[in-house]
Amino acid sequence: MSTILEKIAAIESEMARTQKNKATAGHLGLLKARLAKLRRELITPKGGGGGTGEGFDVAKTGDARIGFVGFPSVGKSTLLSNLAGVYSEVAAYEFTTLTTVPGCIKYKGAKIQLLDLPGIIEGAKDGKGRGRQVIAVARTCSLIFIVLDVLKPLQHKKLIEHELEGFGLRLNKNPPNIVFRKKDKGGINLQCMVQQSELDLDTVKTILSEYRIHNADITLRYDATSDDLIDVIEGNRIYVPCIYLLNKIDQISIEELDIIYKIPHCVPISAHHKWNFDDLLERMWQYLQLVRIYTKPKGQLPDYEAPVVLHSERLSIEDFCNKLHRTIAKEFKYALVWGSSVKHQPQKVGKEHVLNDEDVVQIVKKV
Repeated sequence: MSTILEKIAAIESEMARTQKNKATAGHLGLLKARLAKLRRELITPKGGGGGTGEGFDVAKTGDARIGFVGFPSVGKSTLLSNLAGVYSEVAAYEFTTLTTVPGCIKYKGAKIQLLDLPGIIEGAKDGKGRGRQVIAVARTCSLIFIVLDVLKPLQHKKLIEHELEGFGLRLNKNPPNIVFRKKDKGGINLQCMVQQSELDLDTVKTILSEYRIHNADITLRYDATSDDLIDVIEGNRIYVPCIYLLNKIDQISIEELDIIYKIPHCVPISAHHKWNFDDLLERMWQYLQLVRIYTKPKGQLPDYEAPVVLHSERLSIEDFCNKLHRTIAKEFKYALVWGSSVKHQPQKVGKEHVLNDEDVVQIVKKV
């Protein structure tokens, strides 16, 4: 393992020494690709499966999963126990929490699982201090809360982002708009829809040759960087929304709080005094992009207590049927929908119809 870490350190120092200009762009691209490959080996070693360690991963329950990531002693456990009423050991020394502690909250009818992960330290992506397991669990979350101490937020924020990025997590970013197709012959074909400032054919060829890809079609639909191209080739990147929670705001002045509120993706809170939790939950709902659909049994009133919660990318009636039970889609005849997604109340729709938030659906089966 140390050899991989030494290689990574050598490449990083070489990248720091190299000047950035057009002449060195290809070389830097090559180094970045090598770095990405070594990082991938760190995450998934080539050897056979080792023995199982202590149970770190927790069974996924509920409609969404949120991980609390942060340095030791910033108040993750206090926040979890005050939000979800689950007792995660709290003490005034660092590294109190040693494994994942799950909690669950109900918000707007959706069940949301909260995971209190142990604190990570610098070098977590290289396997220091339980960091690899923590970040591996963070990869399975639908939203990440990065908990920061308000008195020392910015250097911590950069460090945590660097650790998560090194592990293939991309925070608050969209997947790159790059089409990448391997083929059997015909060389490398690069199409640029817009003027590129960093990538040209030679740089792309250099990066691809590091992955031993010599035949591919690549379409760049925006001004892309070599990092974006490497992300697309690696294909194991996870794009996760993320909210920065600035904890312990009871220790700063109102003027400082006003400045903090202007930082994007940030919510100042006090876990101990339970300040600003409503704003946090509202922001959480917005970032999770969940949609509630109410069911209506025939001849009865809609059930507003237990909505079916869908993600905003999968909102067709078919997804709704599959969420209820796999067999319903096979026996499906048509559905009646009340709400903002239809013109008439109710309206008969088929499987392809796309629902909106808080629609009411009644499904009619084949006889």
